[in-house]
Parts: sequence; C-alpha cells; structure tokens
Amino acid sequence: MKRALLTWFLLSASSAIADELKLEQREDRLVITDDLAPVAEYVFKDAKILRPYFANVHVPGGLRVTRTHPPDPDKDATDHADMHPGIWFGFGDVSGHDFWRNKGRIVHERFLLEPAATADRVSVSTVSSMQGQDGMKLAKVLGAFILSRLPDGWRLDWNLRITPLVDGFAFGDQEEMGLGVRVGTPLTEKEGGVITNSEHQSTASATWGQPAAWCDYSGKVDGKRVGVLLVPGSGNPHASWWHNRDYGVLVANPFGRKAMKQGEESRIVVKKGESYSFNHTAYLYAIDSAGKPAWERYLR
Repeated sequence: MKRALLTWFLLSASSAIADELKLEQREDRLVITDDLAPVAEYVFKDAKILRPYFANVHVPGGLRVTRTHPPDPDKDATDHADMHPGIWFGFGDVSGHDFWRNKGRIVHERFLLEPAATADRVSVSTVSSMQGQDGMKLAKVLGAFILSRLPDGWRLDWNLRITPLVDGFAFGDQEEMGLGVRVGTPLTEKEGGVITNSEHQSTASATWGQPAAWCDYSGKVDGKRVGVLLVPGSGNPHASWWHNRDYGVLVANPFGRKAMKQGEESRIVVKKGESYSFNHTAYLYAIDSAGKPAWERYLR
C-alpha cells in the first residue's frame, strides 16, 4: 500500500512539473524552455544586431520554425544574417535613420516589470530608447510580449508603443518596415513551403505588396505542417501591406505604401510626446499535415 501511494505521488509530481515553461535571464537575453526543450531566445543586447529580437524559435517536438541564428552555412542560406535573426521589429526609415540595417539602434534600458513565467505563459515588458545614427535619442519605446501555450504550438503577442522625444519624428516609406519573420530553411518557398494570405492569394510574388489581414508561411517537416501565421492587430492605426520573399521572409508593413506599389508615398508623423502603438500576434505551430489550416484553427 505504501509503495503504491509513493508511486502515485511520484507520478503526480512528475506530471505536475512536465511541460513547464522556464525563463533564464542572462546578461544579453532571456532563454525560454519548455520542460528543458528549447522554445526561443529573446535577445535584448547584441553588438551586431542593434534592436531586440527573438531567435531560434522552436515549436513542440523540437522543430525549428525560424532560421537558425546565426545561420548554419551547411544547412541555411546566410544572406541578411544581421538583419533577419528570427522575429523582430525593424524600421528602414524613421526621420531619415535606418533601424533595419543596424545604423540606428533600439537600446534596451530596463525591464519595466521582472520577466515572469508560469506553466503556460511568459510575459515580458521593456523600456528602450530609439537612438539615431548620431546617438541622439529620438523616442522612448515601451515593448511588451506574452508567449502563451497552444495545444500545437505557441501564440506570441507583441506590442510596441513609440513616443517621440523630438520634433519632426516620422515613419518613412520603405518596404523594410514593420514586424518581420525569417522562417526556418525547410519552410521556405524555395524548399516547397507555401505562403497564403487572407485574400486567398498564394506564393511570395502574388502576396508581395498586397494588403491583407494576415499571412501564413509554412512547410512540411517530419510529417507535420510547421509554420508562422502572422496577424497585425485589428486596432492598429494603419493596415499592413506585405513584404514576402521565397527565401523565407515575411514582413507586415504598415509604412510602405509607395514602396509596396500601392499609391503615393506615405509619411506618418507622430508629434513629440504623443504615441504610436501597434501590436501583432504570431501563431507558431506544428500541426498534423492533414488537419485544418492554421487560419481555420486560430482565426475564428
């Protein structure tokens, strides 16, 4: 009887701690694991990539959904290694400063609240400064993300609020603006992957520059459909056009009307002391290839 009770207790205890999200804070990053399996790294200090980003994002089963960072030259294309680290916010033109190509920088200053993890959720909030190529502070950036468990992957909600500290602050018109994802090499269109958007358009060329409520980029790995469904928030100040490429890039861009061949040049001015806020949700998944598409599973 005692042995049976002990066995029951041990099994219950092991079940209680299984599949538990953990958060390790290092000098330059937060390392997120799920019962010791890798999930993602949130990097907030990097000598080469001068903005925060998520790298080496995995879905359940140990499948990598973003490109290896740094890229593995034996398995991955190595282009844009310092611009496409995984999942990131980047801005090619803010008041003439280039934050996409690592000329301007978004400098992490502190965590607004202590990063926290529960069994099914990680929450992080940050305070950063947007600094121009001359080192001048252009804006204060409040960032917040929540990573939460799905039955077949993760939901990442990422919000930014940018408050200018100077007059004349403006988002310019370029294709390299907004929230970007570089998917894992096996998911790319070049390797048989598929891009689909809310307008039922498919392929990188057909979806590039088009307005859409969401885009999905996925491919088959080990009998699973693995991918990223990227959804700009419906309450964002401006809708997104899409900068999608067959080599694995997916970018939701609300700032590039002319660059995306959709009309006259756009320039979004934000007054000093006011704020521009926007949010995105990324569904990172590994589902049975015969199951419902990601947008039917998550967007109801």
